[in-house]
Amino acid sequence: MTDKQQTLCIYLNSPGISEMLTAERICLLENGKSLRDDEILQTLPVGTTATFYFRDLGPQVGWTTVFLTEYAGPLFIYLLFYFRLPFIYEEEDEFTSSEHTVVHMSCICHSFHYAKRLIETLFVHRFSHGTMPLRNTVKNCFYYWGFTAWLAFYINHPLYTTPLYGDKQVNLALYTFLVCEVGNFSIHIALRNLRSEGSRARKIPHPTKNPFTWLFFLVSCPNYTYEVGAWIGFTIMTQCLPVGLFTVMGFVQMTVWAKGKHHSYLKEFKDYPTVRMPIIPFLL
Repeated sequence: MTDKQQTLCIYLNSPGISEMLTAERICLLENGKSLRDDEILQTLPVGTTATFYFRDLGPQVGWTTVFLTEYAGPLFIYLLFYFRLPFIYEEEDEFTSSEHTVVHMSCICHSFHYAKRLIETLFVHRFSHGTMPLRNTVKNCFYYWGFTAWLAFYINHPLYTTPLYGDKQVNLALYTFLVCEVGNFSIHIALRNLRSEGSRARKIPHPTKNPFTWLFFLVSCPNYTYEVGAWIGFTIMTQCLPVGLFTVMGFVQMTVWAKGKHHSYLKEFKDYPTVRMPIIPFLL
């Protein structure tokens, strides 16, 4: 093999039971970076001969199954604590209801958030990649499900104390949450409309007539901006430490994703708007 040979990676998926897949990576060089699924060999800078390397990537799960599993868990786990099922709190508190309005409002908001995610997974999102490694799916589920159980335990606890500034704080947080949820959904719709079903062509996302999409003027990934905003609102509403930690960790992870996508846009599109930041306008 010569130094002039280029890397070509292809993923071959073999369907199995319940969207369980196995994947192999085909490379012209070991540990090569994978190319998009729509790449054509004839258009790549390779010679007349090439050596292929195969690597088994292990069990894979379809992205729709991944998201449905990740988001259905928190939806039902939270309700277990909200209805105070047996073996969660003290026996005298089983099947009782909180006297605080904010607790009921928090349950509605949390359930709405994950129900929205499930609906978007089924009817809105178009996935660029077909699968995720099974081990990553298990890790993600542990993260979402575990954090949900932790924060739900405290918010629905019989000894839960209401926010410091009462209804004013709750109402402000609720407004923030709802605005950001609508904004997040609007961005997902805008991204969906960028390409037709089955197409993998990448385009620069631009604001539409929907005011919630105008954040595209300032950031590359406003869906993450709105997502963080919604969880900030939920944190203020519940005034609960586990919720705050979940928000911070989510912000860190979404910042990493946003930076990656932002740099990808800059690299792929020469006319990409330079005023945009990855996730926070003018800052980050």
